[in-house]
Amino acid sequence: MTLHWENLAESGRARRGRFTSAHGAVGTPAFMPVGTRASVRALDSGDLEDLGAQMMLANTYHLMLRPGAELVAGRGGLHRFAGWERPMLTDSGGFQVFSLAPAVSEEGVAFKSTYDGDRVFLSPEDAVAVQEKLGADIAMQLDVLVGLPAPHPEVEAAMERTLRWGERSLAAHTRTDQALFGIVQGGVDSELRGRSAAATGARDFAGFGIGGLSVGESPTERNQAIEVTVAELPATKLRYVMGLGDTEGVLAAIARGCDLFDCVWPTRLARHGKVFTATGDYSIKRAEFAQDDRPLEEGCDCHTCWRYSRAYLRHLKGTGEPSAQRLLSIHNLRYTMRLMSGVRAAIEADRFEEFVAECTARRGA
Repeated sequence: MTLHWENLAESGRARRGRFTSAHGAVGTPAFMPVGTRASVRALDSGDLEDLGAQMMLANTYHLMLRPGAELVAGRGGLHRFAGWERPMLTDSGGFQVFSLAPAVSEEGVAFKSTYDGDRVFLSPEDAVAVQEKLGADIAMQLDVLVGLPAPHPEVEAAMERTLRWGERSLAAHTRTDQALFGIVQGGVDSELRGRSAAATGARDFAGFGIGGLSVGESPTERNQAIEVTVAELPATKLRYVMGLGDTEGVLAAIARGCDLFDCVWPTRLARHGKVFTATGDYSIKRAEFAQDDRPLEEGCDCHTCWRYSRAYLRHLKGTGEPSAQRLLSIHNLRYTMRLMSGVRAAIEADRFEEFVAECTARRGA
């Protein structure tokens, strides 16, 4: 089954769509919680369903090392293994490998396992083979990522190698029930971004990841890179901004025609006590909340806000109770899902620009 995306409505350049995969349909724009090891930290698949998550992302790098792709395949694949029957995407592991200062060659990347220090080698073909065993609905090609700022020759070489690895990934991919996405690189150089997007967009990928961002560039640079990229990609396929999850960044990308997002921020920041709300974000650790009987966010329909006060959640966080991570993560992800639902409704009503203005005003951004 090939992934099919259809455009249902537009408001400016913002797009309201829907795609269908082997494990169901997803309305876009959509945000994917990051389940690094096939689990969003402190939550389970039932929590994600209750929060309204349509789709989850899992990490190829970690799963190939532990428990191993063969073990997951032997348990019926990633969906059955994780108890998650909705759509799922696996990344290629490129971002995680980048953080390990790997040895990169034309053949692939060599790095040390974070688990036992063993040397591991990953080629574009290997990344495809691992993801086919895991069995997610969407797989990503292996790309070459560089931190920013970086010298132009280094960014260009990484972009060109990513293009070559994209060709190899397409040739290696065999599962007809799994979509393979190409990845656009090029840093924040408009000329490199345009070249990469045009070449990647001309190939027979089911959709496209916009990679190489959220690695040190400014919001202005990121938005310009997205602008140039989208202009060169086919309008008939999904555009996925990899690693983007802050409210203002996501809204800016949607305004430029992007459809799919993921990021660890909602749950990672929750573990540090940060609370997302429609009127601005704050830390639950602040002393002023010690006797505050209000929920984290007035009007929020999540389990945490329905049942617990700021005072209690501050107490849990301050005493190191593990339940604080779960309850704050539930709220931050529910905030994110409500935001995306509001975005989709605004595009349908052709008032996305007004929605963004209202959201920005409330948050004081």
